[in-house]
Amino acid sequence: MTNPNAPYAAQPQQSGFQPQPQFQLQQPYAPRPVAPLRTQRGLLKYVLLGLVTFSIYDIWQMSEVGDSLNLLAFKRDGKHTMHYCLMFFLVGWVTLGIGWLVWYHRVSGRIGEEQAARGLPVTVTASTFWLWGILGSLIAVGPFIYIYKLLHAMNDLSADYNVRGF
Repeated sequence: MTNPNAPYAAQPQQSGFQPQPQFQLQQPYAPRPVAPLRTQRGLLKYVLLGLVTFSIYDIWQMSEVGDSLNLLAFKRDGKHTMHYCLMFFLVGWVTLGIGWLVWYHRVSGRIGEEQAARGLPVTVTASTFWLWGILGSLIAVGPFIYIYKLLHAMNDLSADYNVRGF
C-alpha cells in the first residue's frame, strides 16, 4: 500500500492507455445554431428594396421574420406563427384585412415575450404595433417607426441566438 501524499515516483505505474480529456466545458452545454440567423435587417433596405421589387422584398422579409421567430421561440413557448405568405396572399384578403392585424399583433407580442425571456430590453410588444403601426399612421411616420423597431428587435434576438443558442 502506498501513501497518497508520496511523490509521483513512489506511486505504482499503471499499464495501458488512459485518454486525457482534450477540453473541459466551463459552462453548461447549450446547443449552438446550425446556421447563424440574419442580423442585418434595416428600415432603409426594407423600404428601398420594397420599392424596387414592387413589395416582393417586403413579403420575403416578413416571411423571414416569422420563420426566424418560430426557430427562436418555439422551444420556449410552443407556439407557431403562420407563414407570412399564407397570411398575405390568402388569409388577409379573405378576412378583409383582419388577418393582417391579428398576425402583426401576435408576432409583436411574441417578440416582446422572447426578448423578456432572453433578458433583453423589451422594445416591441403588441401595444407597439397598435400604437405605432395603427395609430401612428395618422402622423404618416408611425408605421415606419414600428417596422424599424420590429426589424431591430429581430436583429437583437437573432444576435443573441447566434451567441447563446436556444
